[in-house]
Amino acid sequence: MKQTDPSTLPGETPADGEAVVTGKEAGKVAFAAFVGTALEWYDYFLFGTAAALVFNRLFFTSLDPTAATLAAFATFGVGFAARPLGAVLFGWLGDRIGRRPALLITVVAIGVATGLIGFLPTHASIGLAAPALLVLLRLLQGVAVGGEWGGAVTLAVEHAPPGKRGRYAALPQVGSPVGTLLSSGAFALVLLLPEESFDAWGWRLPFLAAFPMLLVAVYIRRRVEESPLFDELLRHDDRAKVPALEVFRTAWLPLLVAMASALLGIGGFYLLTTFMISYGADTLGLDRGLMVNATLVAAVVEIVVILVMGRLAERLGPGRVTMWGGLASALFAFPLFWLIETENPVVVVLAVTAGIAVVSVAYAVTGALLTELFPARLRYSGVALAYNLAGALTGFLPALATALLDAGGGASWPVALLMVGLSLITLVGGVLGGRMRVTDPVTTG
Repeated sequence: MKQTDPSTLPGETPADGEAVVTGKEAGKVAFAAFVGTALEWYDYFLFGTAAALVFNRLFFTSLDPTAATLAAFATFGVGFAARPLGAVLFGWLGDRIGRRPALLITVVAIGVATGLIGFLPTHASIGLAAPALLVLLRLLQGVAVGGEWGGAVTLAVEHAPPGKRGRYAALPQVGSPVGTLLSSGAFALVLLLPEESFDAWGWRLPFLAAFPMLLVAVYIRRRVEESPLFDELLRHDDRAKVPALEVFRTAWLPLLVAMASALLGIGGFYLLTTFMISYGADTLGLDRGLMVNATLVAAVVEIVVILVMGRLAERLGPGRVTMWGGLASALFAFPLFWLIETENPVVVVLAVTAGIAVVSVAYAVTGALLTELFPARLRYSGVALAYNLAGALTGFLPALATALLDAGGGASWPVALLMVGLSLITLVGGVLGGRMRVTDPVTTG
């Protein structure tokens, strides 16, 4: 049930416990959240693309091709398994110490981990130590990302005027397609190299680029002010002692609903990028560059979809937008694979673009929906836990989809059915989430 708090009119003195937000500061904070999140997702998606194109061949060379791909995708999934730990750790930091310091730490950790992957020796050089080090750095990535997204959307939303939260919550979401655009673009460029050069050193360049990008992200985030709602929590000493524990104890139902509403945006996206690149290149025999370029085109369209849906959420509510996004994704799951199986390059690009665009309808408003399911004192932890537990459940979907494909003799219908299931769960999450939103005690300054 929706909970409301008293508010003041513009120009009035805010009541005790109310926070003052301004549109000017909200824009600056949302942009900083976007820049940092774009870097985070660049780093994270880069690993997914490399898992499909590089790691299976250079780090798991002792296995047969199918097993090597499964091992590479399992390594990709390890990052998702580590994300709930990051949600607990950085959720505690964000709800106890502050949103801003937590976000500075996350962006540094994932940037350093990604850059170091570019220096890793391959299996041919150091044997089993190569995949072991790869898993270790992937774990560090996962822990950092576990605290990044939840903090970014929390900070953006808590700086935004109540009636305009949809657009500001959408900006960190834009970091996802921009990260995809940068990571896929980076790999599209290095794939132009001769195969020997690509395998020897070309694949490392996109990872090493994380270091200069990290400097830019840190510079921008250091200039961001703390959340006014968190400042109020400090003033009244209304902070949870162990936020994650309190979320599980008192907000378990919003947590489950939030997880359900986030499943499609995370799992569906990775089915349409990480798995689809492997499916197109390894199963259908399509050019690797074509599949990567399809994700580039899709990322551009996704940016538009996210911005439009963010505005629409301010009118219809994020729960209703999530519901329609889940329904559309369920209906498009089977046609998506039928179109890709035509093996026509133009049709393949259009199909991947349309699939990611449809999935992005729900993803666009995930930040707005999840942040309004938890009170400010538990928000960082609640949002981070919900999003990353959903990620942990869906992070191994590329590996599961590959196993289903192999078990079905190359038939795509089990994977399409998997997509339908994700979509319907998110549909239910949207319906319930729209009825459980909370409202913060804020006034505009």
